[in-house]
Amino acid sequence: MDSLPVDPPGRPVAPEDAKLRRDIRRLGELLGETLVRQESQGLLDQVENVRQLTKAAQRGDESATRELAKSLSTVDLQHAMLLVRSFATYFHLANIAEQVDRAAHLAERPEDADWINQAMDRIIEARGPAALTTALSRLSVRPVYTAHPTEASRRTALLKMREIADALIAYRAAPTARNERRRDRRLAELIESIWQSDDLRVDQPKVADEARNMLFFVEGLLEETVPGLLSDLAEEAARRGAYLPPTARPLILGNWIGGDRDGNPNVSPEITLDVLVMQHAVGIRGLIAMVQQCVDEVSMSTKLVDVTPELAASLAHDLDELDIEERIRRLNVEEPYRLKLSCIRKRLENTRDRIARRAEPRPGQDYVGRDELLADLLLIRDSLLANHGELIAQGALATLIRTASAFGPQVATMDVREHSDAHHHVLAQLADRVTGTAGEYAARSREERLAYLGEELAGRRPLAPFPPPLDAEGQRTFETFTAIRTAQRWFGPEVIESYIVSMTQGADDLLAPAIIAREAGLVDLTSGRQPRADIGFVPLLETVEELRSAGTILDQLLSVPAYRAIVDARGGVQEVMLGYSDSNKDAGITTSQWEIHRAQRVLRDICAKHGIQLRLFHGRGGSVGRGGGPTHEAILAQPWGTLSGEIKVTEQGEVISDKYLLPALARENLELTLAAVMEASALHTSARVEGATLEGYDAIMTGISDAAFTAYRGLVDNPQLPTYFAQSTPFEQLGDLKIGSRPSKRPDSGQGLSGLRAIPWVFGWTQSRQIIPGWFGVGTGLRAALDDGRLDELRAMYAGWHFFRTFISNVEMMCKKTRLDIAEEYVSALVDPELHVIFEEIKAEYARTVAAVLEITGEGELLEAQPTLKRTLEVRDRYLDPISYLQVSMLARIRAGDTDPQLQRALLLAVNGVAAGLRNTG
Repeated sequence: MDSLPVDPPGRPVAPEDAKLRRDIRRLGELLGETLVRQESQGLLDQVENVRQLTKAAQRGDESATRELAKSLSTVDLQHAMLLVRSFATYFHLANIAEQVDRAAHLAERPEDADWINQAMDRIIEARGPAALTTALSRLSVRPVYTAHPTEASRRTALLKMREIADALIAYRAAPTARNERRRDRRLAELIESIWQSDDLRVDQPKVADEARNMLFFVEGLLEETVPGLLSDLAEEAARRGAYLPPTARPLILGNWIGGDRDGNPNVSPEITLDVLVMQHAVGIRGLIAMVQQCVDEVSMSTKLVDVTPELAASLAHDLDELDIEERIRRLNVEEPYRLKLSCIRKRLENTRDRIARRAEPRPGQDYVGRDELLADLLLIRDSLLANHGELIAQGALATLIRTASAFGPQVATMDVREHSDAHHHVLAQLADRVTGTAGEYAARSREERLAYLGEELAGRRPLAPFPPPLDAEGQRTFETFTAIRTAQRWFGPEVIESYIVSMTQGADDLLAPAIIAREAGLVDLTSGRQPRADIGFVPLLETVEELRSAGTILDQLLSVPAYRAIVDARGGVQEVMLGYSDSNKDAGITTSQWEIHRAQRVLRDICAKHGIQLRLFHGRGGSVGRGGGPTHEAILAQPWGTLSGEIKVTEQGEVISDKYLLPALARENLELTLAAVMEASALHTSARVEGATLEGYDAIMTGISDAAFTAYRGLVDNPQLPTYFAQSTPFEQLGDLKIGSRPSKRPDSGQGLSGLRAIPWVFGWTQSRQIIPGWFGVGTGLRAALDDGRLDELRAMYAGWHFFRTFISNVEMMCKKTRLDIAEEYVSALVDPELHVIFEEIKAEYARTVAAVLEITGEGELLEAQPTLKRTLEVRDRYLDPISYLQVSMLARIRAGDTDPQLQRALLLAVNGVAAGLRNTG
């Protein structure tokens, strides 16, 4: 099978990728041998014939195109499944070889060329060491793992891919003849195992399954990536005269799995607690291993060095309270550091066992959260520093302290999310019970509701006894808040910090859950000397209308004295989440990206007006059509002043395995984000573009957005589009793939596209290679500006405005991934001829988009400036196209009434294969 030379975006194009080509060639050969051994020589011959026909078709050979389409449309089901699996397996192997090669190039990079070093040097050069220390003290990067169903690969396959990577890496490190034979034996074994493993899930994953999948990656970060990264961050800062405190938290992992209730009936309060127990099992196991390493290293004797009185007193107390083995007490009697660490290990073990039993904390016996653990570790550190143990304190113990600070026993901080309507449903019952008038709450206007809720939040009286009398739906919502309270009592205050309100349309949508939280005991603004808020409330602005109202919503919210007291109790930080996926589906990529950019500016100014800090939470998807794209560039393209060290970004679906499967790539991606946030926070404190020039850019971009929006809505408002979408894409098969616990449509959403979630929307268009969410409307928008004589300004915007350059770059990549010649196969075979006019509209807009992008970039063809990426996508298509042809023929047979279960299975395999090839499902 063909080789696949690849350079990842952001790395300089290498003239040769001999090792990558060698790896992919060998993997292809071993896959071919597996096909012959497991199936037949005929299958391998057929695969090669199809590949050669596809290659000829891509060169414009029409006879090859006809022969390819004919041969694949008539192949029997058994052979169709074998062909799909052959090409899909090749994609998985090529993907992992590419990741290994990226990791190898990172290892060859000069030490001072990594992202963190470069960012620190730029800050030092511009502002000095004090500015770097300030930037580090504020740094809080929060990648948040979600369960959005866009990872089509089973965990079984991911584990095997990791083992394949290990075999390739081992041989690269020592390319001897013996190691080559060892590598080939291991690769052959793994490829054969992959071939004999089912590509499809047998059952719909449960929330707990999704949590285990997330923890697979997080455990790797805890064991292999983050400790070294945090140590290096502190060391590089010290080398430059700056300082990162040992308990700083520049990196905090987040998690939605088990907390995201919006539209997922499978997430119950019990599930929330179950997932937190699972997280703690992983986190405590990792911490115990690190403590044991310190036990092995910290062997100082009181015959030679002293300890501080504080450590001695703490150790004496622990030995009285804890059941420490007699052997340890006896052997370490003159080694107080080891004894203290053994006590810490025992308390961690007690914490693990107590959490597994869902029991209440026992003071002095276990830990609740990270504060007591860190206090114990810092006693050891301070004693070492006071008794000539500086170097020892800066070794494994320092790494443990930094890791415990970042992860805590819980590994990741969970967010809880619920739809705004759920809270008003609860408040309506509670408020009407007080007034005695049914329907009074629901009859209030939004302004009346805001005033009522503001007064109620400031008051002392509860709205109902505890627990409140509610219907089943309301009880379920209320029990989420009581579960949060239980979680914080069991696990500590940091285990759940943010309560996200999706579909926020007004300030009252935040006051309603705040009042429910008060009723549940999570908020108390009146009984103590200081207001208390155990969680913060986060508006999620998802549609264009909500993004445009962002300033009004936040201004009204912060103007409510009781709510402002909550913000002050939370450290003066207001988090706001921006929804990329739904705004894109609602308005198209141009308007979505522009309105998100503008909303950030407005939110920045409102928070400055109220004297509070803004923390933005970017709900970015994996694909560009859902707000994805290179994270580093996206951060640097944010408006000035929107970053003050803190940021949250969702990590979803196939992006997680691509970023975090290999330790070197995991580190690279975390480095990229840390460096971008550090640099943007320290240096991007004023506009890079002069005020009058930026105003002109804004006006042009607004015109582009308006024209693009009109074009996009013209497509999606077409009453025939739902039928066209259903006929020209396999989106209805998403549920059958069993790749997520959440339904693909919102509850009670009715028919049509309005209730369809953004994930299946992007999924369907991507599978049929139309990829409309990634570019549709851009051409009309840009053409309007070009026809207005703005070419020079557009080129200046592309050259000098980070936002616009990133936007155009992402669109260019999605246009290259789009294949309307393949899409035409879907349309011709599957779509009612009366609807073909929609495809003609799509083709016309695509041509406009490509032409306009090339005119602005000055390139002769798409991705001309990134030749390796361009060739990568073209080579992949040689293996993708056959799967697409097979998928079309299978869809045609199913829609003609064929109910053969094997046909359904074959189609799902084809869907999986396209996802593997494009590395995008949604």
